[in-house]
Amino acid sequence: MTMIFGVPAAVLYGQLLLGLINGSFYAMLSLGLAVIFGMMNIVNFAHGAQYMLGAMTAWLLLNFLGIGYWWSLLLAPLIVGASGLVIERFLLRRLYKLDHLYGMLLTFGLALMFQGIFTNAFGSSGQPYKIPPLLSGGSNLGFMFLPNYRAWVIVASLTVCLTTWYVIERTKLGAYLRAATENPMLVQTFGIRVPRMIMLTYGAGVALAALAGVLAAPIYQVGPTMGVDLIIVVFAVVVIGGMGSIMGSIVTGFMVGLIEGLTKAFYPELSSTIVFVLMAVVLLLRPAGLFGSKPEPAGAAHQEKLEIAGPNPRRQMIAFAAMAALFALAPLVVYPGFMMKAMLFALFACAFNLLAGYGKLVSFGHSMFLGTAGYVCGHAAKVWGFTPELAVLAGTAAAALLGVASGWLAIRRSGIYFAMVTLAFAQMIYFVALQAPFTGGEDGLQGVPRGHLFGVIDLADPVNLYGFVLAIFLGGFFLIMRLVGSPFGLVLKGLSDHEPRAQSLGLDTARYKLVAFTLSAALAGLAGSTKAITSQIVTLSDVHWSMSGEVLLMTFLGGVGTLFGPVVGAFVVVAMQNYLASLGQWVIVIHGAIFVLCVLAFRRGIVGELIAFAGRRTNRGGAPAHSGPGH
Repeated sequence: MTMIFGVPAAVLYGQLLLGLINGSFYAMLSLGLAVIFGMMNIVNFAHGAQYMLGAMTAWLLLNFLGIGYWWSLLLAPLIVGASGLVIERFLLRRLYKLDHLYGMLLTFGLALMFQGIFTNAFGSSGQPYKIPPLLSGGSNLGFMFLPNYRAWVIVASLTVCLTTWYVIERTKLGAYLRAATENPMLVQTFGIRVPRMIMLTYGAGVALAALAGVLAAPIYQVGPTMGVDLIIVVFAVVVIGGMGSIMGSIVTGFMVGLIEGLTKAFYPELSSTIVFVLMAVVLLLRPAGLFGSKPEPAGAAHQEKLEIAGPNPRRQMIAFAAMAALFALAPLVVYPGFMMKAMLFALFACAFNLLAGYGKLVSFGHSMFLGTAGYVCGHAAKVWGFTPELAVLAGTAAAALLGVASGWLAIRRSGIYFAMVTLAFAQMIYFVALQAPFTGGEDGLQGVPRGHLFGVIDLADPVNLYGFVLAIFLGGFFLIMRLVGSPFGLVLKGLSDHEPRAQSLGLDTARYKLVAFTLSAALAGLAGSTKAITSQIVTLSDVHWSMSGEVLLMTFLGGVGTLFGPVVGAFVVVAMQNYLASLGQWVIVIHGAIFVLCVLAFRRGIVGELIAFAGRRTNRGGAPAHSGPGH
């Protein structure tokens, strides 16, 4: 048997072929993302769902209408692309004058809705899709066997990618598209209908994702979740190649696929995380990506802001005392387990809001701090025999250290770039948790002992446990409240409003953002550690990116940039999870619909709208309230 660097040649060539196949899909999907971002400055989080829709449409055409593979290659992208036209015309178009993050949040909600609807309709298990007879079989190349269909996928992907690059970079249509994104008013003076062009661009990007889904259908199982984790890898590919770079997406997609294949051959344990390690290295050496040259958008000129009055410390203390009394008495009428879960998620949401609401840095990877702290705390209590308070401190410290390490790289970017980088880091931590021996893998870390607080107070007693969780929540919330009203909080607010002005005053803005990121990570870790002690189990769901989506929903539903909004949002979301559990996957659809509703018509959130309403009534006869989150 021929060996290459200690690996059988057949295994190496097989993994390289698999990497090339994966790279074909990475290239096509990242190309679609790059087209949409490059022309519209929108990170299409629904791209993975639209990839799934392409595969599902091909499967439906075959099984219900008898339309085979070759016609599906044309019809499925057209059908899914047409749905993209509708999304752009009636949803995304309403967000172009707002911060670009709103587009990412809206498409995230749409992705949840698509996934939930199709899971309810067809179940979560995948369905087979037959390889067309014309492409069955394969060729023996001597050193390996090459299936005909896989060779076709590589050729088709390269052809589509290079054709798209040529159209955008070398034709008059592409020149019009690029010009329309830089100066739409000028392009319109030449009689070109820019809105229609932008709509068609989004539809074309969606069609590329759907085409990749059709090509993938005979190779992978066709199911509602087939694009869920794949899109996270594609995000990392886009960041490595450079946001908005067409050729960068193509080259990096194939390159990452081949690197994954080599890693599987020589060190399989690293294959799931190598793309994120590569991303971290590239960001460290070249923050704009390997081929990136497009400047980061500073935000929309007409970015909507929360118009509420500035913080009133006396009112805040009264509200805090009322909340403490209400939560202390709540177990008399509400199930204590629900209250503890809601309070811990409320602390998690408040920690996220410290960064997103006051620092305007929206992280899509905050689950890594919640989950990491939970694993460390659980391991410290179960294996090392730490008392509860020491185990919680260990988990919180681990989250803080992870915050320093990831934040040092993440704060180099801002806006949607920052969100995507934190998302990629979170996925890297997820794969570590999946493979590390002390986490329990898919079974989770079970049987975490509650122990005795300070060696005296038995947390097995429900009353003591509730008091412990209440004290943790109130202490964390009070710290956030004081931080927001402190000089540090005011500087953080100034950075989010106008960072260049803060730099002109001599402030080290990077240091302030890193401190805010670390504090947010530590407080999220405090919630995760306490959750591990309370629930006595830590699972992969605690560190999965979908948990970051939940905290986003809680914060934006309650009111991002408000002090009590995340608490209200957390209680609403946890209540929905508990009392709507009988609806199954429809809960995911409801979550997605709430995201879409918040972004389109309810951007202040529950508490933000109440504060704005009270401000309008107070100032009905005078000047409008000054802006500045703080309630």
